[in-house]
Amino acid sequence: MSATCDVVVLLSGTGSNLQALIDSTRTGDSPVRIAAVISNRADAYGLQRARDAGIDTRSLDHKAFEGREAFDAALIERIDAFNPKLVVLAGFMRILSAGFVRHYQGRLLNIHPSLLPKYKGLHTHQRALEAGDTEHGCSVHFVTEELDGGPLVVQAVIPVELQDSPQSLAQRVHAQEHLIYPMAVRWFAEGRLSLSEQGALLDDTLLAASGHLIRT
Repeated sequence: MSATCDVVVLLSGTGSNLQALIDSTRTGDSPVRIAAVISNRADAYGLQRARDAGIDTRSLDHKAFEGREAFDAALIERIDAFNPKLVVLAGFMRILSAGFVRHYQGRLLNIHPSLLPKYKGLHTHQRALEAGDTEHGCSVHFVTEELDGGPLVVQAVIPVELQDSPQSLAQRVHAQEHLIYPMAVRWFAEGRLSLSEQGALLDDTLLAASGHLIRT
């Protein structure tokens, strides 16, 4: 088994993906250790989830800083105090500066509720329905300076049903997020997942542009 991989999780909201990560580390054989959870919102419920699990928490209000670069510089200081091997974005509702992204190059993961490169940004479920898509899903990717544009690691694909609303679609996509995000984090912790100049590598093999696909 690989050595323990310390992870810092960044979030802004309820932290359901954080909870899935916490639950996945309780298997007894997980190399993942969540060292800290940091939020830009002191009232984020995800911080309570972390405290309930005995994980260190920090909050850093972005509104207290002059601009994005100043906030990101302070955030880097907070993160690096825990010396993580991996930083995980779990509903962190901030666009990150280029300097921040470069600082964590190759060790910064995000999850997005669409089959990237479709529907970068917000309101992904509504947009998929309006487009008449027959498939939808979620994507884990390495973060680069392009918003929601980094190399894909894994995607979960679900069918869109005739009666689906944005809410029902979101619920089914969330269920898949809670499966594939812990999977990708574990791959990284085990040394199986890395970022190269060509793209994401899994077991030293370049992943396809769509990443590792899982269909339900």
